[in-house]
Amino acid sequence: MMDLPGALSASASGLQAQAQRLRHVAENVANADTPGYHRKIAVFSATPDGGVMIPAVQLDPTPVTRLHDPGHPLADADGYRDGSNVDLTLETADAREAARSYAANLSLFDQARQMTSQLFDLIRR
Repeated sequence: MMDLPGALSASASGLQAQAQRLRHVAENVANADTPGYHRKIAVFSATPDGGVMIPAVQLDPTPVTRLHDPGHPLADADGYRDGSNVDLTLETADAREAARSYAANLSLFDQARQMTSQLFDLIRR
């Protein structure tokens, strides 16, 4: 069982990690058409105090797509150029999951705050 400050700390770390994850998703979507761009992946790691963090950004090892675009300035002699490995459907799903996790952590934080407020009200009586 976790104490109240520990619950607040774990919830706050979850909020920070999900916000960072959403930033990575936004960067991926913004760079979906950037030649040679590899999507960023948020990999979570547990902290000793029961929270989570994203220690480092990892790049998706999936190869980038090769696009036939002979008129593009970056096209090679055969008319192909590098695309990115960003899948917008996957990014949309990842953004929804991160938003829901963020909301769940925010709800937990609010419940812990309400419990603290109610405890102080009981002590004052």
